[in-house]
Amino acid sequence: MKVGIVGRRYATALFQLAVDGHLVERIGLEVDDFAESFKGSPQLQAVFENPVYGAETRRRIIGGLASSSSMHPLVKNLLLLLSDRRRMRFVGEIADGFRELSEARSGKVRAEVTVATDLPESYFLELKKTLEAVTGKQVVIEKKKDPSLIGGVVARIGDQVIDGSIRNRLSGLKQELLSNTETLASGSQ
Repeated sequence: MKVGIVGRRYATALFQLAVDGHLVERIGLEVDDFAESFKGSPQLQAVFENPVYGAETRRRIIGGLASSSSMHPLVKNLLLLLSDRRRMRFVGEIADGFRELSEARSGKVRAEVTVATDLPESYFLELKKTLEAVTGKQVVIEKKKDPSLIGGVVARIGDQVIDGSIRNRLSGLKQELLSNTETLASGSQ
C-alpha cells in the first residue's frame, strides 16, 4: 500500500514513541494486527465510518478490543485518536508506514515482486540474493501475482522499478518496430 502524508505522519510519531520505549516490534505487530482486522471486517469499518455511531460507542469498542487483546496503551491511544478525528481509514497506511520505518532502522528494505504465475521458492531466494547485492541491504520480498505480465518479473524497491516482464519487453519491441517503420517510410520518400 502506498503510504500517504497522513499515514506517514501518524506512523512517524508512533514509531518515535515506540523507539523511545524500546517497543518497536510489539507496537508494529499490534498495529498490523488491528489494520488487518479492520480491513477484513466490514462491520468494524461501518462503525468507524458511519456518523450514526457516536464517539462514545467507538471509544467503547476500542476499549473492549484493547482489553481483550492486551493491547499496548500506545496502540490504544493511537486508535482512540484516529477514531476521534474520524481517520480510522488511515490505519492500514499507518501500519505500512510503521513497518517501513522499522525495516529501514534495522537495515532492511522491502521489495514488492510481481510475477505472472507461481514460481518456485528457489527463484525468490536467488532474486533476494541479487537484490541484496544491488541494494546493500537485507531484502524482504513481498510476492504478488499479475497474469497480465505474461511472464518475467517486476520488482519495486521504494521508488525504483526493475521491469523484466515479457509485457514490458513486447512493448519495447513494438516501439522499436514502429520507429523503424517510420524511419523506413520517411526514407523512401
